[in-house]
Amino acid sequence: MNTDTQEDEEKKDPHWTWFLFSFKGRVTRKQFWIFNIIIFAAGLMLGVLTGAPEEFGEFTKPQLMFMLWIFWPSLAVQAKRWHDINKSAWWLLINVIPLAGPIWAFIQNGFLPGTPGDNKFGPPPLEPSSQ
Repeated sequence: MNTDTQEDEEKKDPHWTWFLFSFKGRVTRKQFWIFNIIIFAAGLMLGVLTGAPEEFGEFTKPQLMFMLWIFWPSLAVQAKRWHDINKSAWWLLINVIPLAGPIWAFIQNGFLPGTPGDNKFGPPPLEPSSQ
């Protein structure tokens, strides 16, 4: 019974740890975009502060650390976005396909609306919190 109460709390007010580290549940396009804009802005600032490496495709140590730091949260948020459109998190693997994979994932996750109502991954993320 305590588990049900905890799950209800997570549905009403997802914690940042759930948002960044869990692969369960669903997130909206808005949450997906806000996360990615913040990551993009942070990466851009880091690039300006650390400077560009001499060769294209090389990274500075702070840039590599940043990429490692955001790797898991990026996967977790994208997995929940795949869930919102009623697809398995296995669709994360599409990012491995050079060029076309990340573009496809970007279009699917960034522009397609989520499944209305409940789906096999849970209730819709836009449910009113005044239940």
